[in-house]
Amino acid sequence: MTELRSAPSLAMLYPKAVLTGFRRKGGELPDTVYTLAGVQADAEHLAAYNRVCEFRLTDELPATYPHLLTYPLQIKLMSDGDFPFPLAGSVHVANRIMQTRALRLGEKLDLRVHVANLRDHPRGRQFDMVGEAMVDGEVVWSDVSTYLRRGGGAGSSDKAERSAPPAPTALWSVPDDIGRRYGDVSGDRNPIHLYKLTAKMFGFSHAIAHGMWTKARCLAAFEGRLPAAYTVDVAFKLPVLLPAKVGFTAHETGDGWRFDLFGARNGKPHVAGTITGL
Repeated sequence: MTELRSAPSLAMLYPKAVLTGFRRKGGELPDTVYTLAGVQADAEHLAAYNRVCEFRLTDELPATYPHLLTYPLQIKLMSDGDFPFPLAGSVHVANRIMQTRALRLGEKLDLRVHVANLRDHPRGRQFDMVGEAMVDGEVVWSDVSTYLRRGGGAGSSDKAERSAPPAPTALWSVPDDIGRRYGDVSGDRNPIHLYKLTAKMFGFSHAIAHGMWTKARCLAAFEGRLPAAYTVDVAFKLPVLLPAKVGFTAHETGDGWRFDLFGARNGKPHVAGTITGL
């Protein structure tokens, strides 16, 4: 376990990850654990995040917000020399967040990050980046981001399953600059999210929205209807090409909610998620 004194600089880590990515040839996951103690959310940063994701401005942290606090630790781990896969090309396919109670602005959080569960996938290999936030030694929030590294799998179809979309309960216009705005608050300035030109360099016809922005935007639609303790689990399907008009729908289940985000014009699935009370 390695205790860090300050949050790693994403501005320094991204170039390192790009320059060393070609050396990574697969292999086993490292047993590295990074920790960072006494982290507090900044009020102005929280407000900026809430505005971009359309949460209300309160002193309660959205369940997706601590992901931003652990993200630099995750990228440091993924850019270390012993990490087997390059950061570029590792696709974020799912995310599960659990909070055992509401977190508040001003609380000091002890963060911990590691990687686990390397496994085969029909299109390559998957692994989980695990982030945790603790208060007085108790885990009060956890985050599992599943990444897919394509290549070497059995070669099943790469297309998301499609079916007739439900009637939307809301229609949202996603602006062309949402990738840059979310990148400013999250620190994730991957070129695929910024401009059409930079996204084309990586095979996308347009810039695409961050997956964690789409999850946060969906979660914001439930404000006032969520318990203090819950799990929100999503699968990221097809990317949201910017600008976009998307449909959102939600319905109650026996133990929470099911929600979907999809293209308003073509019905292509973007996010499928569930919210379950603890």
